[in-house]
Amino acid sequence: MEKVIAMKKSSLLIATAAVVLFFSAWQIVPVVSGAPEGGTTLSGQVKFSGVAPKPTKIDMSQDPLCSKARTGPASTEDIVVNGDGGLENVVVYVSDGLTSHNFQPPQQAAVFEQKGCQYKPHVLALQAGQKLNIVNSDETTHNIHPTPNNNREWNMTQPHATPLEQTFAREEVAIPVKCNVHPWMKGYIAVLKHPYFAVTDKNGHFEIKDLPPGNYTITAWQEKLGTQVQKIAVAGGEAKTLDFTFKQ
Repeated sequence: MEKVIAMKKSSLLIATAAVVLFFSAWQIVPVVSGAPEGGTTLSGQVKFSGVAPKPTKIDMSQDPLCSKARTGPASTEDIVVNGDGGLENVVVYVSDGLTSHNFQPPQQAAVFEQKGCQYKPHVLALQAGQKLNIVNSDETTHNIHPTPNNNREWNMTQPHATPLEQTFAREEVAIPVKCNVHPWMKGYIAVLKHPYFAVTDKNGHFEIKDLPPGNYTITAWQEKLGTQVQKIAVAGGEAKTLDFTFKQ
């Protein structure tokens, strides 16, 4: 009899342990979620109206290594317009209307490359606190020198293939960047306190994903042509289109 009772107790303990393990395992399985529920995709195009100014050719003869790095002639990139009027390198971002202000920077670093003795991309946007990897793909030595108004200024020499990492702590659209060694090298870094921004591509297109429902002010910034502002209301789950047109 005692043996039967012992066997029953043992079976009960095994069954109880199995139940505990089952629910413990069930509780720790992570739930992978995609875009925020009701998130909106805001897309559009930024265009230039009128006759686009011609880019100025850049003379890099002062540094033979820069000339050697080029596969073709270099030109300024302050206003880049394609054949259909699409305006490249415009920062489009939410400038007002967000109810949350606690946005963690992404783990993936942004990359600002010096290639062919020009900055690639010419205009970079990243989030405050996000790592910025600066890459020198040229054989020559560069000097990268951002001149912000709302962030810490720094000025660093970077030989070929030497890693360099920095961050910007505060929002600023946009920070001019220059090279003290090569005076024609100019670019911009836009720093946002949230993830709702984009830089237009070669066709002037942009896309901002996962924007929560709400009423927003959207700003488009261009280094030579200034800023434009539009207000927009977005509902959950809809796709919204917004276009901008700049002119001189």
